Amino acid sequence: MQNNTFSLIINGEKVLIQDLSPTLTLLEYLRRSGWVGTKEGCGDGDCGACTVAVVGQGSNGQPQYLAMNSCLIPLATMAGREIITVEGVGKEGLHPVQAAMVSLGGSQCGYCTPGFIMSLFTAYYKGEVNDESLEGNLCRCTGYLPIRRAAELVNNTHSGDQFSERLTQIDLSVNSLHYITSHQQFFRPLQLSEVLEILQQYPDAKLVAGATDLGLEISHHHQEFPTLISLESVAELQQLKQTSDYVEIGASIPLSQIEENLKGIFLSLDEMLSWFAARQIRNRATIGGNLATASPIGDLAPVLLSLDAKLRLASLTGERIICIADFFKGYRQTELQPQEVMVSIIIPKTITANAIRRLSQSYKIGKRGTDDISIVSAAFTIDLDTNNTIIHARLAYGGVAAIPIRAINIETMLVGKHWNYATIQNAKILLKDTFNPLTDLRGSADYRKRLIANLFEKFFIEFSPSQGCNIFG
Repeated sequence: MQNNTFSLIINGEKVLIQDLSPTLTLLEYLRRSGWVGTKEGCGDGDCGACTVAVVGQGSNGQPQYLAMNSCLIPLATMAGREIITVEGVGKEGLHPVQAAMVSLGGSQCGYCTPGFIMSLFTAYYKGEVNDESLEGNLCRCTGYLPIRRAAELVNNTHSGDQFSERLTQIDLSVNSLHYITSHQQFFRPLQLSEVLEILQQYPDAKLVAGATDLGLEISHHHQEFPTLISLESVAELQQLKQTSDYVEIGASIPLSQIEENLKGIFLSLDEMLSWFAARQIRNRATIGGNLATASPIGDLAPVLLSLDAKLRLASLTGERIICIADFFKGYRQTELQPQEVMVSIIIPKTITANAIRRLSQSYKIGKRGTDDISIVSAAFTIDLDTNNTIIHARLAYGGVAAIPIRAINIETMLVGKHWNYATIQNAKILLKDTFNPLTDLRGSADYRKRLIANLFEKFFIEFSPSQGCNIFG
């Protein structure tokens, strides 16, 4: 049913939204409406000054406070949801995380402090207040030590306060939505069939899930999209299935849920997710969105290429499954056809026949550890037989070409060779001339070529047979 209004809850108060652009960011709306404790820093999800807590589904399926960057959230995606800002945290006196920051001098100029408070707040109710709780927040004044000490002071145990009680009362289900303004419309369907029908009616509609990429277009480039279709509540895109042979991940599942629910199954995926942006981004970003944007520096594509993942795609004419190696067609171009939707990603758990060991790992080189784009990313998978002979090889890279790409010629060369230092050195020579990366502010083409080769040698050194390592989960 069409409507020009929707509601959400902010700090316990129901708020009615009427005739506002669905792509107005949550941050802009909060500040216009007087909740100015939430700050605007970078506007692209890097600094964490705009962090708020959104009640969403945790990895266990239960309601949980999730830290998110409000600068990247289109307002309409929050319809029916509950949000807490720093004003709400301190409504009835200092919260334990606020008291810890005060007592240990964790605030100087104070501009970034609300974002830190909100990150600590969400971690507090998850029982995981630690350094990783703060990975998505930047501070230019304190040098971080008093903030880290504040995090250490916070007791992870809590019971019976208003916020923990609220989590037991919340119903996470949302209604479908068709929100219309004078020049825009926003759909939130709940079933895949609805998505496909809307796409047939509006073939130029923009699909959005976590909106962390779209949020940049909105906040930095002030783009407005006539028709948006949100996929984050579509049931078929939220399924996570595991068998003895494969894992199938719904395209709209947030990365933080994948990170927790699949930990230990694919260690190369574990490694890359640990360096993927920061907690606020992983709580929104989806695996399907990371692939569908077809960015040449998308972090997950090399991992999935190295694991021979497949993609389930759907349209009104039916479903099809394709290899991820066939998905990327050119810069920001994919195999997705008009009015077709990515439903899930299928990752095999089995290794090559006659193999006794699988070695697999991923690497990301950036200017800083977390919350940064890759200069070069890489993921490798090697299967070995009883003679320590390579019988299967996958070498995948990001940041070295117009698309995420495999070094297929090197893979072919490696098969049948012994897994030893001489083989690696020969591969390194060839790898340096396999791709023609560009030179930009992050690194020169020559630097990237050296990384392409040296990361493979690093992989060998870390997981060589002499160490007896088998890292396949």
